[in-house]
Amino acid sequence: MRQSAKVPYKDASLSVRKRVDDLMTRMTMEEKCAQLMGLWNGGVEDFKPEIFDDPVMMKDIFGKGCHSVHPAPFGIRDTVRMRNTIQKYLVEETRLGIPALFVDEGQHGMMRPESTVFPQAIGLACSWDTKLFEKVYSTVAHEMRSRGTHHALTPVIDVCRDPRWGRTEETYGEDPYLNGMLSIAAVKGLQGSDTGIVRNNNVAATLKHLAGHGESEGGLNQGPANYSMRVLRDYHMPPFKMCIDHARPVSVMPSYNEVDGVPSHANRWLLKDLLRNEWGYKGMIVSDYYGIDQLFNKHFVCGDATEAAATAFNAGVQYEFPQGNMYRILPDLVRKRKIRKEDIDKAVEQVLAFKFSLGLFENPFVEEKNAIAVSKSLSHRKMALQAAHESIVLLKNENLLPLKRGTYRKIAVIGPCAKDLWFGGYSGEPYEKTSLLDGIRTRAGNGTEVLFAQGCRLTINTTGSYFNWKYDEIKFASREENLKLIREAVKVASGADVIILALGENEHLCREAWAKNHIGDNMTLDLFGEQNELAEAITALNKPVVLYLMNGRPLAINSLTEKVPAIIEGWYMGQETGNAAADIIFGEVNPSGKLTITFPKSAGQLPLYYNHKPSAQYMDYISQDVNPLFCFGFGLSYTEFNYGKPVLKKNKIKKGEAARVMVEVTNTGKMAGDEIVQLYIRDLISSVTRPVKELKGFARISLKPGETRKVSFEITPDKLAFHNIDMKYVVEPGDFEIMTGPSSCDADLQKTLLTVL
Repeated sequence: MRQSAKVPYKDASLSVRKRVDDLMTRMTMEEKCAQLMGLWNGGVEDFKPEIFDDPVMMKDIFGKGCHSVHPAPFGIRDTVRMRNTIQKYLVEETRLGIPALFVDEGQHGMMRPESTVFPQAIGLACSWDTKLFEKVYSTVAHEMRSRGTHHALTPVIDVCRDPRWGRTEETYGEDPYLNGMLSIAAVKGLQGSDTGIVRNNNVAATLKHLAGHGESEGGLNQGPANYSMRVLRDYHMPPFKMCIDHARPVSVMPSYNEVDGVPSHANRWLLKDLLRNEWGYKGMIVSDYYGIDQLFNKHFVCGDATEAAATAFNAGVQYEFPQGNMYRILPDLVRKRKIRKEDIDKAVEQVLAFKFSLGLFENPFVEEKNAIAVSKSLSHRKMALQAAHESIVLLKNENLLPLKRGTYRKIAVIGPCAKDLWFGGYSGEPYEKTSLLDGIRTRAGNGTEVLFAQGCRLTINTTGSYFNWKYDEIKFASREENLKLIREAVKVASGADVIILALGENEHLCREAWAKNHIGDNMTLDLFGEQNELAEAITALNKPVVLYLMNGRPLAINSLTEKVPAIIEGWYMGQETGNAAADIIFGEVNPSGKLTITFPKSAGQLPLYYNHKPSAQYMDYISQDVNPLFCFGFGLSYTEFNYGKPVLKKNKIKKGEAARVMVEVTNTGKMAGDEIVQLYIRDLISSVTRPVKELKGFARISLKPGETRKVSFEITPDKLAFHNIDMKYVVEPGDFEIMTGPSSCDADLQKTLLTVL
């Protein structure tokens, strides 16, 4: 029997606490446990239309209610109609009328058709712009909420220390401090506040994946991350704690991998002792998709589904996503006293409080017209263009860029990433998009002919869908076809005055690997297929070449770095790729992005990251030196910036005090530009080994030609602290090198000394 509208929990004038308390008294154990499970009808096809016309199926699926309903790849109209239909059934046909949360991915835009597609996360991070991050993720949240989304499975803040990993593209890079600062901005944008409150046009954020997910064995997704507690605490965990302390995300997701033999979904120490008790996290802990299943079918720490459900829930995983494969057993486990009723009640109270705070009981539906208007907003497209402008990284320029319009009679745009526009994994599909080729054609000017040749193909899309990264099959282009395309490209390029060579990856070659038949990690960082042969043939023409990279991970482009005069790292720049790239290439915009991940010369150098220990990278290999191809924090501009020496306000401070360092930066060139000023710190003598440098501050500034600005950084105790020989988080007295400059490269940094007494 449906509850009357007069019952207290339906009275919006009452406090959330009173409404939750009243509703809890009315719920059966089965109804409570339903609030701990997502619903997903399975796979890419998701909820088929015939389900909604079948009362028996609707009751079977939705009859007890649910925590949430999970993604389906539908456009705006179908999404809104489906969600309103589901909410209508839940509100009007179930006994208690509890509406559902709707969940979506949003790492670089809402993962649905007719959405704004921003630069992929690894690219967006290269902007080093926290204000931009907040605006971008606020835009993502607005599009999501307009279609009825309440919960985003975003952001991915794993520290990536092995770029062979196919999910490198989803991360913000290799640095704990930078990832922490960017994740704070992302969560503030998604939720609309830093208080844990989700505003009217915003959505709940999910920090993922805790912990060690970005440094798995062999770079293989979900592989073990068996690192010491000190490595976990000083490198992999700081972004999570920073974000929890300063932005209060609604939910946290444990990782698939194991650490020291314990999978994160079964790790009571990780989720209860650390996350709950030590860090004081009060939000929801949600499972990764099928992460609880893996306890018995992949990790083999549980014998069956019943044991997996009990183990995960007792470890602290409160909600099972995307559907209740395991947690449908919870009522029986309560009756058998294998889990505590009090823990069930606490988890149910949390999700109900969230639903009440969102106003879902009063306003469960969304309007199609509003959703369309929001997603078509011109301001969103402008935001995507700004994000791409700030994120593109200029890696090399020997007086070739920017190209002067009208100077070249013919420009050839060659390569598998020229006409085809790749977005990377977890991407939506925009109303409009501009490829690199289209952008060059638009910007080149009337007097310039833009030629095109495919050059080679990477993989063949057999699905006809932009969601091809989700499908299992990867069909590689044939070598015979590619060699033919290379010959055709040489003919086209031979008639050009300058060549833009677009190489890289696509969504098949760098993506999340989630099954043996759905792989996405790589053992090499080399250009895939016949791309090197294409590059050799093009550079052999002895014409000026701009190498434009479109990719999801660092690529080992050693020979090309020597042969071509200009290199642009474009990552996956989203729907505005062509416009942003052309603006950079023709000098309408000055490049300003800086790398957030080290570029190795080969996979044989891995692991390779800037914040290594003194004994690492101490000696060269027999076959190769240990230096990176491009270092963390590196990126060029069309203007020049001159750095003064860092100056400390006080050279000596007491332990527990803060210091302040100032550096002057001058634009000595002829073009206005943005510079990312970076602060690094090294503890010179310590009770345990410490990195040769660690990023502890950054500032993005804009300078006109001839302009000088003083940039100031506060060095607080937490920027000097680490886990000492006794695993205590302390500042040890002694000397600290304070370094400032435009990158982490030793040659770019100037130093001063701070003494802590």
